[in-house]
Amino acid sequence: MMRELLLVVVLAIPGLSLAGEKLQPVWPAPHPAWAQGKPSNAFLQEAGSGDPASGGFGGVRSGGRQFHEGIDIKALRHDRRGEAADEVVAALDGVVRHISSVPGKSSYGRYIVLEHPDQQPAVYTLYAHLASIASGIRPGVNVRAGQALGIMGRSASGYAIPQARAHLHFEIGLRLSDEFQSWYDWKKFGSRNEHGVYNGMNLLGTDPLAFFNAYRADQIKTMGDWFARMQPAVKLRIATRRTPDFVRRYPALVSGKLPMLAAGWEIECDWTGLPFRWTPLGASEIQGLRPNEVRVIEVNQALLKREKSKDLVIRRGGRWEPVDDLRTVLQLVFGLR
Repeated sequence: MMRELLLVVVLAIPGLSLAGEKLQPVWPAPHPAWAQGKPSNAFLQEAGSGDPASGGFGGVRSGGRQFHEGIDIKALRHDRRGEAADEVVAALDGVVRHISSVPGKSSYGRYIVLEHPDQQPAVYTLYAHLASIASGIRPGVNVRAGQALGIMGRSASGYAIPQARAHLHFEIGLRLSDEFQSWYDWKKFGSRNEHGVYNGMNLLGTDPLAFFNAYRADQIKTMGDWFARMQPAVKLRIATRRTPDFVRRYPALVSGKLPMLAAGWEIECDWTGLPFRWTPLGASEIQGLRPNEVRVIEVNQALLKREKSKDLVIRRGGRWEPVDDLRTVLQLVFGLR
């Protein structure tokens, strides 16, 4: 009975194509090794261990326990002082959403965030540790794939990047919440949020190198194809009539049509906690759940055992429960406190 009610009213988003524009990404730095099909150790910048893999995505540092949100691409050219001189370019057509021009305000150093409305989902890309920002690049400006954003560098805060390890830190991902400031205030971090909703804690990345490799191998045609390939690590259900702004921002991740009102959601998350597939639920499908209660219904234990840099669930009393990283995602997306 309630299932029919669920689908009566559908949220319409004018001008939105859920298929999204065909992908034509541009490698964001001049180093040619990726385009030449060379192994990643030819273009990834090691993070001080001497191992180029430490410049990759995921649990690539501290014995696999330290998570790295993007990839670090080596400098190709240097000026007379030995500083990186490579031009950093936009990976996709998009809109400049955030610029942090003061390096001391973020561990990203000087960085730029673009959003890509022509893609579905409309991912962000992030370009960090820049030495400078190109003239004319400011929030709200449209940019084309391949357009210069700035010069590669080694800007940072709280730590120093040696001249020899200057690089571009590059991310592709999704923004979790429009209400990030509320969560940030609730957490009482003790410092001001200088970056609004484009604070790194509100951004959840996916593997840029795997994305580019899949594109080159003709395995994906659209951004939606990339997310459809993701492997679920955790599947959960939550009883809530709330439609998160995350879902309204990324309706392409919803199975079927985006309802105006649902009794709850079934969500599949990859091993990083990224919620990549959403299914609206009727009242009969969340029976036995209290309002805002989360119930984990499937866990890929082999995948989570392999990936040690994220803590998503723990088994207590015969039942799986969200912890740490997954709990944070749910707090941000659903406003849980």
